[in-house]
Amino acid sequence: MISAREMRRRRLGWHGVGVLLIALVIDLSLTPHPVDIGVPQGDKYEHVLAYATLMFWYAQLYASSRVRIGIATAFVAMAIGLEFLQRITGYRTFEITDMAAGALGVLAGWLVAPPRSPRLIEYPALRWPARR
Repeated sequence: MISAREMRRRRLGWHGVGVLLIALVIDLSLTPHPVDIGVPQGDKYEHVLAYATLMFWYAQLYASSRVRIGIATAFVAMAIGLEFLQRITGYRTFEITDMAAGALGVLAGWLVAPPRSPRLIEYPALRWPARR
């Protein structure tokens, strides 16, 4: 069993990594040199994977359906907002299908999240090193 103190520490670390993941998605969405995986329409796969990862990550922290609905809504809004920002950059394109891929990724992340999969934040092997 994980102590309350250990769980607080884990949650803080998971939030920190989550913020970095969000920043990475924003950066990759607005960079003038997007990643090309060499597959036709490969950016759709990237959107699904990115938003599934974000939703799955934050679902580790929050089990409440109400909170998850809020998180899912925020990530879908982020996907839509980033498309509009891409439109005004002049070097990226606006695509409704990218918005749909982001929303699909959020749904996929929710569907594979706990309780259908292990709650990784509670996994014993993920303990922080003991302080000396």
